[in-house]
Amino acid sequence: MTPSPASPAGVPATPAPLVVVAGDGFAGWQSLNDTIMGGRSQGSCRSSSEGLLMEAEVIEQGGGFVSCRSPQFAPPLDLSAYGALELELEGDGRRYKLAIACADGLAGLTELIPGGLRWVAEFATNASGVSVITIPFNRLTPSVRAKPVQGLPLGAPLRFDPSRITRLQLLHSKFGDAGGLNPGFRPGPLRLGIRAIRAVP
Repeated sequence: MTPSPASPAGVPATPAPLVVVAGDGFAGWQSLNDTIMGGRSQGSCRSSSEGLLMEAEVIEQGGGFVSCRSPQFAPPLDLSAYGALELELEGDGRRYKLAIACADGLAGLTELIPGGLRWVAEFATNASGVSVITIPFNRLTPSVRAKPVQGLPLGAPLRFDPSRITRLQLLHSKFGDAGGLNPGFRPGPLRLGIRAIRAVP
């Protein structure tokens, strides 16, 4: 990590961008597709020195999503010094979704939600070439199985905690992060290259 420029006394230094994962660092990422809920989409991901490549055949009927996700981070990833994630992608014009899982700091309350809580944001990609997407943490919204949620059992508040990130996932789904249909969804052959994921101020 490159040191940040010196800051005036009393002013916190702005952290330099941090590479969360790039190139061969994607080893261990695995596909997770709609076959877990009875769908028929087929997808896989493989890593190389160029990053992660997700290839799939997306079938809308019975499911309609494919994804690649990281292994669990243990200990959780602490990105509390940053304000956003930057994705460097080779897209195909589809609209994708970033989903982030966090460790439960609420006495296990999120474990009472079937399917698990994820913090999500949609983004578009260019039809060809490289897309660089910045997703501020304050854009993330809580979701369970593609449905937005407002709170936890017993009325506990929901708050994204960038200091306790346990997993990252990239999806193409027929459902958007607001619970409706994804206007950028497209069945058929899919190919997405993920060159790098960085944390940025």
